[in-house]
Amino acid sequence: MKFFDSVRHDWAVKFVEHRVSDKRVIRLIKKWLKAGVTEDGKWTGTAEGTPQGAVVSPLLANIYLHYVLDLWVRRWRKCSAHGDMILVRYADDVVFGFQYENDARTFQRELKERLAKFGLSLNEGKTRLIEFGRYAAERRAERGEKKPETFDFLGFTHISVGEADGTAGSS
Repeated sequence: MKFFDSVRHDWAVKFVEHRVSDKRVIRLIKKWLKAGVTEDGKWTGTAEGTPQGAVVSPLLANIYLHYVLDLWVRRWRKCSAHGDMILVRYADDVVFGFQYENDARTFQRELKERLAKFGLSLNEGKTRLIEFGRYAAERRAERGEKKPETFDFLGFTHISVGEADGTAGSS
């Protein structure tokens, strides 16, 4: 499911209302959300999702994910993580990093539950756990495994490098 098509209007409005008290702004946002789509001269209303191509869509996406994801991740890291954890997010694209595999697996399971509460889901075609980082190549070589997998994020392919593949440096 695509993120921008899945944003629930009721939650989006509640999240905006949390910080904005001006009823005129709230009314305008509600109108944007219901703006619908015109294809081949035919207008279709929208019950969920943000208007495709509208300048307000990235703004609403960031507000939505701030409450659904960012604040929840901060709490999860503080209360549940046993090791280091990082989050890199740009709009609806996200990469998480974990020191311990068990944290990553627990987080992934709980993240699915969290997103479902707000009408969202992970893109299973892009979601995966990989061993990555400064020591990944060395550890994988010790176990007789191939080089660490790469991943694409924001148009760049990220490659884990280290001593095992003959290069010095970090990911």
